[in-house]
Amino acid sequence: MKISIIVPVYNEEKTVARVLKRLSNTKVENVEYEIITINDGSTDGSKELLEKNKNYITTLIHNERNSGKGFSVREGLKVATGEYILFQDADLEYDPIEFKKFIKVCNDFDADVVIGSRFNYSEYTRSHNILNKIGNKILTLTFNIIYNTTFTDVYSCYLCYKRKLVDPNKLKTNGFDQHAEILSEAVKKGKKYFEVPISYNGRSHEEGKKIKFYHFFSVIYRIILNRF
Repeated sequence: MKISIIVPVYNEEKTVARVLKRLSNTKVENVEYEIITINDGSTDGSKELLEKNKNYITTLIHNERNSGKGFSVREGLKVATGEYILFQDADLEYDPIEFKKFIKVCNDFDADVVIGSRFNYSEYTRSHNILNKIGNKILTLTFNIIYNTTFTDVYSCYLCYKRKLVDPNKLKTNGFDQHAEILSEAVKKGKKYFEVPISYNGRSHEEGKKIKFYHFFSVIYRIILNRF
C-alpha cells in the first residue's frame, strides 16, 4: 500500500522538524509513505527547516505567499500518487503513531473513508474549550443527519480516504472549510466508512492553534451546500 501524507505548514518552526522525524520513525512496515509538504508562505523559520530536513520529504512545495490551508492542501493533492490520502498537521496535536490503525482498517476492510475520533480516544485527550466541543458536536450531528453517517468527530485532522474519490481540481475552498468539502465528497462517492480512536494533545490559541470560532459558520455552510 502507498499512502500520500499531506503536510501543510504555516509558521510552525517550533514543531515541523519533529513532525517530519516522527513520520519517519513511525512508518508501518510494508507501507510506502509519500510525504508531501507544502509551505504556505511562512514568515518564520519554517521554510529553512523544511529545506534542512528534505531527506524526510518526498515532495516539497513552497507557496509564494500565504494562500490558506485549503489552497496548500489542494496543491499537495494535485501531485499525490498514493492509493490513500492521509493528512498530518505540522504541529504535534496528533501523533503519526496512530497511522497504523488507519492502515489496518484500510487493509482489512478495503475502507473508503476512515476518520480518527478525538472523542472516542484511545489513551488520552487534552481537555477542550467547552464552546469548541459544542461546535464540533453540532457540526458532526449536522453532517451525520445530512449524509446518513454515524461519525463522532467529523472535524478531526486525521482523515484518510481513497484518493480516487476526490478530484482536487474540483475543490473550491481555500480555508478550513475545505476539510468539510473533501469529507463530503469522499462520503458521497464511497460506501465503506470507519472511525478509529486516536489520542489528542490539542493546542490553545496562545500556543499557536489557528482555527477560530467563526470558522464554524463557513464549515456548516459547506457541509450543507455540498450535499445539495
